[in-house]
Amino acid sequence: MEFNWTVEKEGPQQLKYFLKDQGISKGLLAKIKFQGGKIEVNQSVENVLFKVSVGDQIRVTIPDEKEHETLLVDNVPIEIVFEDEHYLVVNKPAGVASIPAQYHPNGTMANRVKAYYKAQQYKNQVIHVVTRLDRDTTGLMLFAKHGFAHAMLDQELRKKEVVKMYQALVGGNVSALESHGTIDLPIGRDLSSILKRTIIESGQFAETEYWLLKRKGDQALVNIQLHTGRTHQIRVHFEAVGCPLLGDDMYGGQMDTGIVRQALHCCQLSFIHPFTKQRLELTSPLAEDMKKIVDQL
Repeated sequence: MEFNWTVEKEGPQQLKYFLKDQGISKGLLAKIKFQGGKIEVNQSVENVLFKVSVGDQIRVTIPDEKEHETLLVDNVPIEIVFEDEHYLVVNKPAGVASIPAQYHPNGTMANRVKAYYKAQQYKNQVIHVVTRLDRDTTGLMLFAKHGFAHAMLDQELRKKEVVKMYQALVGGNVSALESHGTIDLPIGRDLSSILKRTIIESGQFAETEYWLLKRKGDQALVNIQLHTGRTHQIRVHFEAVGCPLLGDDMYGGQMDTGIVRQALHCCQLSFIHPFTKQRLELTSPLAEDMKKIVDQL
């Protein structure tokens, strides 16, 4: 894959510093050098110590990424929300994990995306998961289609410039929910469980912002934005304020509403595309099991 830039900064500078400003790391430079890539200045191959000047044309060829053979293929079709040569956004269904685990090596979104890449005969075959969702959470999931694209979005993630919005159906003491509020309670491991998390003074800082959309009786629909990324954060925070997610048996949610998984959906994903510099605003409608309940509110 090729990337092209024009030097705009006045005065000579070493090529390695110019490339660093474009987001190319030392690790990627090593990959280019030792795995068949090349760096050209005005169509001549140069090393990273070469001094470039304003107006120089830089072309970087990054070698293709061969598949990880240990990652199995799952030929279940995926629902594509957005795709270009750098990124793939899919709509994840309930009951499907994001990535394989030791005792569940297949049937995940990563396995399905690998099958799609192979069917399309893409040159880059490594699966780069940028944003994950819990097994029973539905909605938008973001993949990078090559390592450079992944690294560029990781920079945005660290700066909190990738915005994910969720919708959740909650029950219980929903009359106490404000039209707009923030839950900022520390989250740590629940010592009684390998998986479960709980509110604990010694836990990590966690902040969840929400907006009340609909409310009827003891059920409500809320929009949610996470400002931290703790495990089970939304589920733990809403249990803590007396409004656990419907269908969430781990955290005390109502189990008699017709939904048998935590009622949580990633409905919106927004970020600045690192290569086009355009803001992407992607949305996903609620899964059918959640929509049926929302229609009754």
